[in-house]
Amino acid sequence: MMIKLLLCSAASAALMTAAGHAHDGAHMAANAASVSSAAAQAEQTETERLYAYFQQVFMDEVARSPETQTYLGMIEDTEAYGRWDDRSDSAQIENYERGQRQTEEMQARFDREALTDAGKVSYDFAIQLSENDARQFAVRDSRYVFSPMGDSVSELTTFLINNHRVGSQAHAEAYVSRLEGIGEVIDTLTSQAEARAANGVTLPLFAYPRLTASARSQLTGAPFEEGAEDSALFADFKSKVDALEIDDAAKADLIMRAEDALLNVYVPAMERYLAALDRMEAISDDRAGVWKLPNGEAAYAASLAQFTTIPDMTAEQIHERGLAEVERIHGEMREIMAEVGFEGSVQDFFAYMRTAEQFQLPNTPEGRQEYLDRATAVIDHVMEVAPAYFDTLPEAPLEVRAVEAWREATATGAFYNQPALDGSRPGYYYVNLSQMQDNPTYLLESLSLHEGAPGHHFQIALTQELEDVPMFQRFAWNSAYGEGWALYTEWLGKEMGFYEDPYSDFGRLSYEVFRAARLVVDTGIHHYQWTREQAIDYMLESTPMTEGDITPEVERYIVWPGQAVSYKTGMMFIQDLLFHAQEELGDEFTWGGFHDAVLTAGPLPLPMLEERVNAWIATVKAG
Repeated sequence: MMIKLLLCSAASAALMTAAGHAHDGAHMAANAASVSSAAAQAEQTETERLYAYFQQVFMDEVARSPETQTYLGMIEDTEAYGRWDDRSDSAQIENYERGQRQTEEMQARFDREALTDAGKVSYDFAIQLSENDARQFAVRDSRYVFSPMGDSVSELTTFLINNHRVGSQAHAEAYVSRLEGIGEVIDTLTSQAEARAANGVTLPLFAYPRLTASARSQLTGAPFEEGAEDSALFADFKSKVDALEIDDAAKADLIMRAEDALLNVYVPAMERYLAALDRMEAISDDRAGVWKLPNGEAAYAASLAQFTTIPDMTAEQIHERGLAEVERIHGEMREIMAEVGFEGSVQDFFAYMRTAEQFQLPNTPEGRQEYLDRATAVIDHVMEVAPAYFDTLPEAPLEVRAVEAWREATATGAFYNQPALDGSRPGYYYVNLSQMQDNPTYLLESLSLHEGAPGHHFQIALTQELEDVPMFQRFAWNSAYGEGWALYTEWLGKEMGFYEDPYSDFGRLSYEVFRAARLVVDTGIHHYQWTREQAIDYMLESTPMTEGDITPEVERYIVWPGQAVSYKTGMMFIQDLLFHAQEELGDEFTWGGFHDAVLTAGPLPLPMLEERVNAWIATVKAG
């Protein structure tokens, strides 16, 4: 039962303590009326015991991970604050075996039948996590250690810059300690990658120049280049130390020690890493799919099980559903083309929408502000109409922000940052406005619903605020649920009164067909042995995206097998649950009740989500 944390991207979060009493919510509790008070008390006691056990396991796992403690703002232990997590093979094996023992212990200690309904959900969820761990552990040696989508080396410096707070001299000492220990981490990852490469686990050729360029970019600026401006990492440390109220001599000593660690620990480790990348590139080839890897078929099946949370869903099923969805969505697009009087093919309309000036705001500060104002207006309107569709709303506010200039070059187009657990920071919906031509207005509504509200904010912020759900359950993450929910809310927006402009509705369909095409392309690459070029051609034919946008997308699917299918799989699953609930309940169906069933137990695997929705349906029927 290894704890899967949805970690905060900012380090100001404070860990909540909660073992919480279990409850099923008013809408789930009607079937308990016939249970005697004595029996109910016994059930509650067993559930309380289970939740206390979960809390103990959660905190034990956090205590073993200095980086998790940093993410969660637990920085009082300055010795731990100066360490990295152990990434060695032996640590991975130990972590896996401990997780399996925890699950076995849970099953031996607690009687599932004596738990409340909510307790049973948590119990089953823990088992699901353990079973997924077992599937992934079995194929771990067929996984890429490095990839352009998961650059484990550059993520180390990003972690320090974004998450290592320096509020005291001891915190600065811990930063230096992490710089002094960073070489060992890089060497561990490098040796793991080379060991797997020797057994045939190599990235496609296109990936190595990307990794090399990323690594070399980490070594630009002072102190790596004489006379240059400070590198991002050195500048970060200096600025954090400069803000301390300590004497200048202490500041100078800290900066000198950091510089020494960067030059004499970090640089040699990075040079060893770069040399290893060259050696691995020399034995690689341009085949795209994981089918080429040792145990590749099993590894892909495990990836699909992880990212869909449906272990028996096959690549063939996903591929065929994707083809059908692309065809269906193209049909809806043709209806919009007829509505606006456009003559030509779907692909002709794609080209028109990409270039029409009416959908572009000026690439000026005024244009950027107008985009932010429009996005904020969408979020404000969501909040106005949300009570008609949601019984439970997050308390944390949501703000729309432009991505800061310092990270525009590396940030994605839009993303969500969850609020601080202690309420000190709202949720943020970020949009990268560095190039306004990348932000056409016809996509604005659907993007805001997905990344902001009721998408990621309603799901993630609300999950963080659940008081009667165990911590491990609140901090779990699976993209079939999380991204599936966000894509579902793009579609839900039409029910909520958005997309009155047909071009905006086309924007919604543009995102949906993009996610549907992913079902085809991901399985095409990794199961049907498509080439990179075949995948690019299919995306060009099926979506409004340009080749410049599609190429990195396809390369992402190549190096991150299975993840791309989670969005549309999750969306369709939630839609199917909705349609089933509406058919079963008729006039008794309520949007708020349905969305509570989906949102108020944490990010459940999809089969468990189905059980929860069916339980809600049964409760409503029972009166």
